[in-house]
Amino acid sequence: MAFGITATDAGLSPWETTAFSTFVFGGSAQFAAVDVIGDGGAALSAIVAGLLLNLRCLAYGVVMAPALVGPRWKRALWSQLMVDQPAALGAAQPNPDLARYAYLVCGAYLFVLWNVATVVGAIALPDAGDVVTDWGLDGGIPAIFLALLWPRLRQPDQRRTALAGAAIAFALVPFTPAGLPVVGAAIGAAAGWRSRPADADADGETDRP
Repeated sequence: MAFGITATDAGLSPWETTAFSTFVFGGSAQFAAVDVIGDGGAALSAIVAGLLLNLRCLAYGVVMAPALVGPRWKRALWSQLMVDQPAALGAAQPNPDLARYAYLVCGAYLFVLWNVATVVGAIALPDAGDVVTDWGLDGGIPAIFLALLWPRLRQPDQRRTALAGAAIAFALVPFTPAGLPVVGAAIGAAAGWRSRPADADADGETDRP
């Protein structure tokens, strides 16, 4: 709903807002794009901001590729769901079959509910921009990222990786456009590489990335 309200407040029509959620389907990238539009930026700037934020989905695709096997048309269709929550749940599963199941079920639910909520925000709550900040709805995306990250901070190397990524992102925020701090934060993964091979579970097997 917050995206529907924010997008119409930035000048998009309800139908443009609905199509945006259907065809782009990338929460933080969508918010970044409409923020640029709302500030009077050009469409190209909005597209670049969204693309930069969605570059992280390339890494998700690499992690999920072994589980998402099949003909190219099917993989292309499944890739529409390649956002944070389905990728995180899929990557946490112990085998490819469960990973595919978790990814597709979570992704399907999220796609449907995200788009339904977008329609509600854009059509039923037009010109309600103050609701987003008054109710704290603009904090939803950061809260989701934190919820996805928290269970992955059990090991020292995982915590080092997260802290390095956060430090890089905070350092880049004042000087770079939206999206680049997220991409730069991926460099923080190097902080866990050296100790990663030595980190094994009780069965002597290394944890999945």
